[in-house]
Amino acid sequence: MRINEEIHIREVRVTSATGEQLGIMQTRDALRLAEEQHLDLVEVAPKAKPPVCRIMDFGKYRYEQQKREKEAKKKQKVITIKEVKLRPNIEQHDFDVKLKNALRFVEEGNKVKVTIMFRGREMSHQDLGRDVLHRVAERLKDLVLIERDVKLEGKNMIMILAPRPPKAKPKGGES
Repeated sequence: MRINEEIHIREVRVTSATGEQLGIMQTRDALRLAEEQHLDLVEVAPKAKPPVCRIMDFGKYRYEQQKREKEAKKKQKVITIKEVKLRPNIEQHDFDVKLKNALRFVEEGNKVKVTIMFRGREMSHQDLGRDVLHRVAERLKDLVLIERDVKLEGKNMIMILAPRPPKAKPKGGES
C-alpha cells in the first residue's frame, strides 16, 4: 500500500475516514485535506480508474489489520501427519500397541500415516503387508477416513488415515 507522498498519480477518487465519497480530485489537494485532519492518504484500490484513496489513520489501520491476522491464525488448527511404522509379520501385542498410538494421534486431530516396512524377501509377500494395513483401517473405521489408500512406495507400503469430522448433532429438543 502506498501512503501520502508515495502516491504519484495525478488524480484520485477520495473517500473520507467515515467512508463518505469526496469525489475525484488532484492528489495534492487530497493530501492537503488529509493533513488538515491530521490523517494519512492511503491508496486502497490502485487498480481502479482512477485509483481509490482513503483518508485514515494508517498506523491505527495497520494495527487493526495485524490484530485480525493474529486472531485468524489462532483459529487455525494445524494438522500434522504422525507416522506409525509396522512390519508385515508383526506380533499381536506389538500391533495393539501401535494401534493404540495411532488412535491417540487421531483423537488429537492429526492425520496418521501407517507404514509397512519390507526387508529383503518380504517384498514377495506384499499381501501380508496389505492385510496388516486393512486390519488397522478396520479397527479404526469408526474414527477415521482413508485419505490415501494402500500404495507401495519403494520398500514401504503406506496408507494415510484422517480423523473423521464430528457428526452434526440432531436438531430439536433431543439430547
